[in-house]
Amino acid sequence: MEVNDSGDQSSNRDSEISIWVTSGDERFAAAPPISWRAASGAAPSDHLQLSPSVKFQKILGFGGAFTDAACYTFNRLTPAEREKLFHELFHPSEMGLSVGRICVGSSDYSAKLYSYDEGEPDPDLTRFSIDHDREYILPILRQARQMNPDLFLFSSPWSPPGWMKFNNTMLGASMRRHYLPVYARYYLKFLQDYSAGGVPVQALTSQNEVDTDQDGRMPACIWSQEYEIEFVRDHLGPLLESSGMPTQIWVLDHNYNLWGRAVCTLADPKLRKYTNTVAWHGYYGTADMISKVHDAYPEAEMHWTEGGPDYTDPGYLTDWCKWAGNL
Repeated sequence: MEVNDSGDQSSNRDSEISIWVTSGDERFAAAPPISWRAASGAAPSDHLQLSPSVKFQKILGFGGAFTDAACYTFNRLTPAEREKLFHELFHPSEMGLSVGRICVGSSDYSAKLYSYDEGEPDPDLTRFSIDHDREYILPILRQARQMNPDLFLFSSPWSPPGWMKFNNTMLGASMRRHYLPVYARYYLKFLQDYSAGGVPVQALTSQNEVDTDQDGRMPACIWSQEYEIEFVRDHLGPLLESSGMPTQIWVLDHNYNLWGRAVCTLADPKLRKYTNTVAWHGYYGTADMISKVHDAYPEAEMHWTEGGPDYTDPGYLTDWCKWAGNL
């Protein structure tokens, strides 16, 4: 581990660096610590080189997804086991995970298919209820934030209620345009009820993976660029603003190869009143494509919200460190 000394004294280069094994039989085991040392020429391929004078966007944090399935599994632990696990995951003295993604209704990692207003069309949202989440999702989120009060939560919907879509199901397809203002109120009610339940949400994405319907095999919803811009610019953004809800809006929430769409979305000046952030997934394209958006809008923020290796990879379930290669 080497430091390029540029006269910047802000780096804590005299401290030791803790090392933890992330794969194999010794996973979770602590390895001998290492220390920074002054750089001497070009760094070998197995070295990490730090240049304190070169700065990029501030890192929001690291974490994982509180899916329905994850919270269901956490809830099956004994209170003592869960307390120990959450201390290791979230407490600042341990791993200190500081960002979490939550689902607005069911995702592909859910025990069952559900929204907060399923059934016949209900444009007045008279049936709206987050009671499903009160059983184990909200308690889990409250406990995680108790371990780390600075835990930053952002939410993503995999699909609106089925009656808002052309195929009348949460599986695949796309929105009916005339329900966009209703869906904005649906999202606001989710944020308000979560806040009332002790779990305020700091940011949201308008749709998980705008460019796929997953062949109708899971909760999903295709959003055209025009629909996403209209939804954020004309409905969700103004509604959050008028309600005093401080939740940030992040757009796209899909793969690197959609960088051109991100550039065109941010080109709308009225939309930029409500969002200045792009969320990225790492399944298609390459991370350098984010730079194309940054070059066009250097003031825009970028967050990597989902990704992982090919599920057919032999090390898919064990080689956690390899996931970082997709960033």
